[in-house]
Amino acid sequence: MASAKPVRKLEFQPKKPFIIGVAGGSASGKSSVCSKIVEQLGQEDIDSKQRRVAIISQDSFYRELSEEELTEAKRGNFNFDHPDAFDTEKTHAIIKAIQNGEVVDIPSYDFGMATTSTSPAFKIYPSTDVILFEGILTLYFKEIRELLDMKLFVDTDSDTRLSRRGKSYV
Repeated sequence: MASAKPVRKLEFQPKKPFIIGVAGGSASGKSSVCSKIVEQLGQEDIDSKQRRVAIISQDSFYRELSEEELTEAKRGNFNFDHPDAFDTEKTHAIIKAIQNGEVVDIPSYDFGMATTSTSPAFKIYPSTDVILFEGILTLYFKEIRELLDMKLFVDTDSDTRLSRRGKSYV
């Protein structure tokens, strides 16, 4: 009688999406580059549950401001481009959850109120193959940078960036 071979238990390993950090100065074209990638891959009109490529903006991860900071922000005196303006722990936790194959709510930041909205901006589903994480400081934080599979820097002439910023305020 032949002896039975031991049965190996297969463990489910969630698919890990490829995460690309897209950084660059203010008005450098980060969002445009990401949108063009999504468009070229034919993903712009796909339902979020079926989408294979998604864009997450670092703007979703501003931290809650203190009362004093909130007052300064309403006066236009708070620097939202400073590393201290971001909730790095929340960003790290959400990227790790995405890597673990979890359905993740991406926060929505309300600039008018300088607070995180109670309802999420959108969800990331395990079916997503590529995440484009864009923002001015996406490559700044070491603990975030280490989670990225690829890093892109959009380098645009400062005069062009300044011109684009001026147009956005008109």
